[in-house]
Amino acid sequence: ALGEQVRRTAADRGIRVRVAVAATRVAARLLVHHRAGVTIVPPGDEAATLAPLPIDLLRVLDGEAPTGTGRRRESDRLPWALGVTLRRWGLRTLGDLVALPPDALAARLGREGVGWQRFARGEDARPLVPVEADERFEQALDLEWPIEGLEPLSFVLGRLMDPLAAHLQRRGRGAAVLHVRLHLVTRETYARSLELPVAMHDARTLRTLAMLDLESHPPGAAIDRVVVAVEPTPARVVQGSLLARPLPPPEQLSTLTARLQAVMGEGRCGSPAVVDTWGPGAFGLVPFAPRDLSDAPADVAPDARATGEAARIAVALRRFRLPIAARVRCEEGRPVHLLIDRPGITGGRLVASAGPWRSTGGWWDDGGRTEGARVSKHGAPRTWDRDEWEVTVPDGACYRLFRDRERDTWFVEAVVD
Repeated sequence: ALGEQVRRTAADRGIRVRVAVAATRVAARLLVHHRAGVTIVPPGDEAATLAPLPIDLLRVLDGEAPTGTGRRRESDRLPWALGVTLRRWGLRTLGDLVALPPDALAARLGREGVGWQRFARGEDARPLVPVEADERFEQALDLEWPIEGLEPLSFVLGRLMDPLAAHLQRRGRGAAVLHVRLHLVTRETYARSLELPVAMHDARTLRTLAMLDLESHPPGAAIDRVVVAVEPTPARVVQGSLLARPLPPPEQLSTLTARLQAVMGEGRCGSPAVVDTWGPGAFGLVPFAPRDLSDAPADVAPDARATGEAARIAVALRRFRLPIAARVRCEEGRPVHLLIDRPGITGGRLVASAGPWRSTGGWWDDGGRTEGARVSKHGAPRTWDRDEWEVTVPDGACYRLFRDRERDTWFVEAVVD
């Protein structure tokens, strides 16, 4: 019935086809090239059905691997010199080839000859494994009327994220990258992609992240079609620890980070990182990824990080991100009096001072000396030339001062603790 249905469907479209149904792929391929119409082979009758077929029909299996290796080699193709040899032996049909003793055939033609004999019996060289099409995790919605603004778009994204998240959860997958494509009334496509810090399949979190990104990068026209797709990855399996406090869920951290970036701007939210420079106050930003306390070395307990060697008193600087301008009087090249207008920072006659420590750098960067390029994106000067001092005021407070040698001005940079 299936074969007749296939033939009738093809005939309705003006295509004449041959159909063969067999228990093996090789038998069906050989029969469909020899007989017209629909041919049905009962299971187990493949060798008897193929026996009357001419031996030259093996040409249609060009490219198969009779040795069972699954790889196509030049020796796997039926050499027509071999076909001549078989005909000289008096073989005319596939049944004649099957009737030869396998051991004697292998001694004369090798493994390839035995493989072609198996084909003549209708045996497959390897199992038939269907190739599944790549599963697409995508949802789309054509709008009856174009929408403008992010509020109605939020409802549309909610309708799309729910089935998409359910699909991911059924397959045990999580979204690694979120793609949002908006088809505008101007016949343009506005696309945004978000790389997620962890695999997630929570519909509300995905919608929130998409909306926060679109708030920072809104489309330029009305929308008449919305497409949401994700790149899947195996879902994460989280094992809690009994010895450490649990961290907030990654979905909450991702939403918080996205909200902060929407307020502060891209590249202005993350964790501080050390940069390869001696520039004062220089630092970098990396994506915020808190480390679980359970990942700490086994010989260091969570509550032991503040004991032993880690509890030694060390000198620390409470740095002012914007140094405070000050007036300093010097005698014989050393600061002796500090005057500052900032509340909470005392001045007066200096009790003690140590220095100077000269620090200079960035002079090799020509771009750093141009007007408007004195400060890097993180607030640190591209070029600096200064003398640093540590001074103590009468109330016992200790400050780090520095003198900008280029402008001959003094600043309070930090409090020494």
